[in-house]
Amino acid sequence: MTDTAATGLFLGQSAEGSSPEREVLLWNRANRHGIIAGATGTGKTVTLQIMAEGFSAMGVPVFCADVKGDLSGISQPGSPNEKLLARAAGMGLVLTPAGAPTVFWDLYGEKGHPVRATVSEIGPLLMARMLDLNEVQEGVLTVAFHVADKEGLLMLDLDDLRSVLTYVAGDSARIGREVGHVAPASIAAIQRGLLQLEQQGGEAFFGEPALRLDDMIRVGADGRGQVNVLDATRLMSSPRLYGAFLLWLLSELFEQLPEVGDPDKPRLVFFFDEAHLLFRDAPRPLLEKVEQVVRLIRSKGVGVYFVTQNPADIPDSVLAQLGNRIQHALRAYTPSEQRGLKSAGDSFRVNSNFNTVEAIQALGTGEALVSTLDEKGAPRVVARTLIRPPDSRLGPATAAERAAVMAASPVRGMYDTAIDRESAEEVLARRLSHDAAGPASRAAEKPKAQRRSTRQTPLEALTKSVLRTAGSTLTRELIRGVLGGLRRR
Repeated sequence: MTDTAATGLFLGQSAEGSSPEREVLLWNRANRHGIIAGATGTGKTVTLQIMAEGFSAMGVPVFCADVKGDLSGISQPGSPNEKLLARAAGMGLVLTPAGAPTVFWDLYGEKGHPVRATVSEIGPLLMARMLDLNEVQEGVLTVAFHVADKEGLLMLDLDDLRSVLTYVAGDSARIGREVGHVAPASIAAIQRGLLQLEQQGGEAFFGEPALRLDDMIRVGADGRGQVNVLDATRLMSSPRLYGAFLLWLLSELFEQLPEVGDPDKPRLVFFFDEAHLLFRDAPRPLLEKVEQVVRLIRSKGVGVYFVTQNPADIPDSVLAQLGNRIQHALRAYTPSEQRGLKSAGDSFRVNSNFNTVEAIQALGTGEALVSTLDEKGAPRVVARTLIRPPDSRLGPATAAERAAVMAASPVRGMYDTAIDRESAEEVLARRLSHDAAGPASRAAEKPKAQRRSTRQTPLEALTKSVLRTAGSTLTRELIRGVLGGLRRR
């Protein structure tokens, strides 16, 4: 059984000194964020797996992305070999093979339950990131979102966004006078970007039913937290979509969860694998928003752990907020890699027993330098650590095992069938058809007999009052959050 001591999550045992110590991540410091770094093949995924197991056993839901396909084994009991059994015995640990309560998700709906969001919820900032737009094109996209919000045009999928862009282009003179110039070349560039996103399979992500966060933040009857595994094996071929999706999910947590301060344990732990994809070539305004979300989301009880090859992949402003650090082996061949290695070594509190930079290069598979926060929130002295083995399987679940997990899922059937309700595309098509009918047709639609009095009847007054109230509510609903996504109420 995964070690769930009252104070913290058992990560492993320090490998130096005459009396090795247990390295523990304190539950009440787990929302201070962290980083798992190291070169390919050094054990980052196993570290993520044992942490996800530990949090789940303590009743903390987890979200993580499976970028290589092997993390799906967390749903199945492990079959430890002699080497793993010997390592566990050396730590005084008895492995009890068991799988974690897992729900599989997939943006494409192939290896997990579909994950969807509406275009309106994504917002212009993250949509521009997905489409790789420049600053001018992002400005035009922002105008399109503003017009849609103002005129009540609900954008659910990519066809709705295309229709709004066409509408904005056709009425660019009026819209330009109100909110700024709309260049036809920018509209065309955005439309091309939408086509490319669609060809990459991105259209599957946009629509309804949209994901409800409550379906990810679940604790079972046995007290274990749900482990949400996003299959990203196909998604990784669209890195901007991958990064923007995870950032959207993080921003949704930030917007929707209530403030809880510093809880005894996190409400959710979010692992951001391949974190360099989020920050690579990201514009400064986006980086500032990410920094803001990471800084503030811990008070919502959410711990964010970035998983990447080198800590240098993460901006200093974000890296400074990651209190719990697990560094697997790094190789430094080029000058930039050597600078990254030195930076990684300098980020730890010095241990007089070894040189940190040299130790990082000498670590074996399944070893790491570990420094977590103590009871006062200060970093502990870095320790060379043997990472403990997991209770679940090292390696992927089979297709049959995955299907069995999905069949028993608490969200089975809730997201499988897409819903296509009336939205911007249908509304604008109806407007166009109505305008094309001409003045004569519109005149014919008017009632032949009209009441001459201009005094409102009591029923009319009540109706208008209700409509005004509804309009005010709609205006309040169309408030976009820190990353430009539409806030859900």
